[in-house]
Amino acid sequence: MREKYRFIMRILREVIKKEFLHIIRDPRTLIIVLGIPLVQILLFGYVITNEIKDAGIAVYDKSHDAVTARLTDKILSSGYFHLVRNISSVDQIEESFKAGNIREVIVFGSDFAERLGRGEDAQIQLITDASEPNTARLMENYTRGIIQNFMEEIRPGADLKQPVSVPVRMLFNPELKGVFMFVPGVMALLLTLISAMITSLSITREKEQGTMEMLLVSPFRPSHIILGKVIPYVVISLINAVVIVILANTVFGLPVRGNLLLLLSECILFVTTALSMGIFISTLTSSQLVAMMISMVGLMMPTMLLSGFIYPIKNMPGLLQLVTNIIPARWFIVIIKNVMIKGTGFSAVIVESSVLAGMTLLFLLLSMKNFNLRLE
Repeated sequence: MREKYRFIMRILREVIKKEFLHIIRDPRTLIIVLGIPLVQILLFGYVITNEIKDAGIAVYDKSHDAVTARLTDKILSSGYFHLVRNISSVDQIEESFKAGNIREVIVFGSDFAERLGRGEDAQIQLITDASEPNTARLMENYTRGIIQNFMEEIRPGADLKQPVSVPVRMLFNPELKGVFMFVPGVMALLLTLISAMITSLSITREKEQGTMEMLLVSPFRPSHIILGKVIPYVVISLINAVVIVILANTVFGLPVRGNLLLLLSECILFVTTALSMGIFISTLTSSQLVAMMISMVGLMMPTMLLSGFIYPIKNMPGLLQLVTNIIPARWFIVIIKNVMIKGTGFSAVIVESSVLAGMTLLFLLLSMKNFNLRLE
């Protein structure tokens, strides 16, 4: 009995040793087993936060007195906000929001210090970009708290009910509907998965089954084969984009304020970018499993965490903010919010569009370089 037990344990030790050696010798397995959990915990630890930090604001000061200047300094010194610009007219407010670099405008009413001294209603209006409703509500609460604290400092021992009213205007999304935040992100996520992941799996499947070699020895050029493989996914992705927009508009009441042709063109651009990523992934591997892991870890998770879909990019550490620049969905979400929700034209999204076009060209060039006619 003991001999049998020793024999079984010896076999078990050999199997365990063999498996450990296999894992150690395979860097891809090591990355999956050790790298992915490490990356996930670091990303979730740094990205998931509900704090406001260094958010861009503009100030429209109609009073220009010592009190408004002190209150502005207090708001800016809090660390939550930084001043992007001073506004001199009402017409500049919506224009500033559409430029995309401010999240809130603080409007001081006329004769603020005099009204406050006489005990009359001194008004401070807050106008926030509610295309991201959670961020808009947080910014409102932070600003209200700073204003209340300031009033207690300059009027110690006074009645808690201060003669300052703080009306709030939620621009672009007055009802604070969550769909304004989720639809652009869901569209980016779905188009990325369908276009990139499914394309990479489709091409690597041909490699695994050996049919890619048959296609390559046919009269068709490699470019013709790749186009034939990806065009159906372009059509499917565009249909999905149109369906999402229609459902968001008819069921959830998300307006389409911008040009529909521009919106469709931007969707085509992003789909092309995602497809080029899928082709590039397919040139890196001949295994569907590896292609799926690269797509899930390299595309799906960054799209959810680092694109601004759920968590504001401004709240992330500086290093992660730099990393977000290489996430195509980050630029597409900005485009969708500007065109659909804010109603801007192409001039407002030309930078984002140029970045996506550049990424598409880069991935296609890398794919052409990696594509090997001789399948190993």
